[in-house]
Amino acid sequence: MADFALVCKSYRRDVARARRLLDSLAPNNPDALPVVVIVPKDDLALFREALGTHRHELVSDEDVVATHPQAAERHLLERYRATPGYRSQQVVKAEAWRLLGCSSYLCMDSDTVFLRPARRGDFVAPGGHPYTLLHQSRELLQLAVNRGQARVAEAFRAESERLKALFGRDGPDYDFGPQPLIWSAKVWADLHEKFLAPRGWTLWDAIDHAPTEIRWYGEALLAYRSIPIEPIEPLFRVYHHEWQWLVQRRLGESAATLPSQFIGAVYQSNWEYELDLPGTRSALSLLSRRLKRLRRRWQARG
Repeated sequence: MADFALVCKSYRRDVARARRLLDSLAPNNPDALPVVVIVPKDDLALFREALGTHRHELVSDEDVVATHPQAAERHLLERYRATPGYRSQQVVKAEAWRLLGCSSYLCMDSDTVFLRPARRGDFVAPGGHPYTLLHQSRELLQLAVNRGQARVAEAFRAESERLKALFGRDGPDYDFGPQPLIWSAKVWADLHEKFLAPRGWTLWDAIDHAPTEIRWYGEALLAYRSIPIEPIEPLFRVYHHEWQWLVQRRLGESAATLPSQFIGAVYQSNWEYELDLPGTRSALSLLSRRLKRLRRRWQARG
């Protein structure tokens, strides 16, 4: 494996999104960066057929989990199977470096779309270490307050305070994301050796305690300085909420205007549900989402 890779974590509901991601990446990978897609073992055949001839390596969640040096001793495969997907995928993403052997990687969800060429130098500094996503997310937080979504800002601050307390850090509430995330294997290794292992924890315990792998990475980096910190803002426009996408669209933002500032966009699957694999959501869930969408679009007119 090369020193830097593009890694997508996915699963069967998002198979069409993963195909869209690779379709968008194919003409936008001039440096031929390695592309790895990680899915549960039971989904390998589905993805192998859906992703077709796109250049990529397909590996399983279980293979990633098994590479932990204490996988057998700590029964981590059993823990993976018993953990809800929204939590287990955080650990699989964060532990991918163990299997892939890369020193750093861009970690994506399958709802990512590339809109212009992405080069290694967008993610890796001249010194060979990855850039660090590090900012205070003021634009999104203010937009949330403006739109009557103050709970978004409240959740951000509460989550930040919890992780800061664990590491004994005072200071600003930083955002170390959003995804796609630029991660260094050295940071994850230091988190394991200097924070988790002395407490008898694995990353599974850390995520159970505070399910926010993005903040675990960021606070560990600030605590241990595993790599030089060269902060950058997000390289992808992420629409966390449909109301955010609607507001930006009203202001003239589109896939055509984004490449002036962003490599791509993320249309989060929690609201862009049309690409879900048929049969993976109940009729009641789909009806509820459609009604919420109608309400949000009505509110966005104001």
